[in-house]
Amino acid sequence: MKKVLLFFAIFLLGCSSVQIVSNWKNPDIVIFDAYKVLVVGMTPNEEGRELFETKLVREFKRSGVEAMRSIDLFDVAFTNTPRTEAELDAVEEQLLAKDFDAILFTKILGSENRQSFRQRMSETDRYYERFRDDYLSHQDIYYNKDYYEEFPVYHAETSLYCICVGKERSLIWRSAIDVTDPQNIRRTVDDYVELVVVAMTEQDLIFHKEEDNAPPTSR
Repeated sequence: MKKVLLFFAIFLLGCSSVQIVSNWKNPDIVIFDAYKVLVVGMTPNEEGRELFETKLVREFKRSGVEAMRSIDLFDVAFTNTPRTEAELDAVEEQLLAKDFDAILFTKILGSENRQSFRQRMSETDRYYERFRDDYLSHQDIYYNKDYYEEFPVYHAETSLYCICVGKERSLIWRSAIDVTDPQNIRRTVDDYVELVVVAMTEQDLIFHKEEDNAPPTSR
């Protein structure tokens, strides 16, 4: 039933430039609730990153979930230069100390028409179990201006990671999303965020349907 509802929601957004290509959820997770989420948008486009993170934070807060933009946590020096595994481990520890229990991580990967991108995808077409590893593998998106160029179709991924105390810091959900010929960045961000919220709602991940009054299960 959830797949039918998700398909219908995507159909309603059919006039949009944004569509889900694949959708994966940890089979061990039925319902996932978070109380404080870090929203990370990985792209060299500063305007797009700010719009995206701001809108998603607003959606979380509307649902009663505390959220914070990565642009308010990571300084310019952090995203402009490569980080090490130890530094990303330290970031996760800092997030735990500040009571974060989840990270929603979105990255713009590139275009299907670029040969180097296709090669990179064939080499890294796997799930990253931790935010740290995902960030490390793609961090040059921030500062490498040649990572991708202007193409009619961009590939993006949005992943939800748990960083819960006493539990594995693992991947909860991942969705691959295509953005076709984005002409208006604000409209594209709006459509992308709307689709992410719909997908997460149907999967019972932080966002839940209003009529769903079942008590949350433990993470």
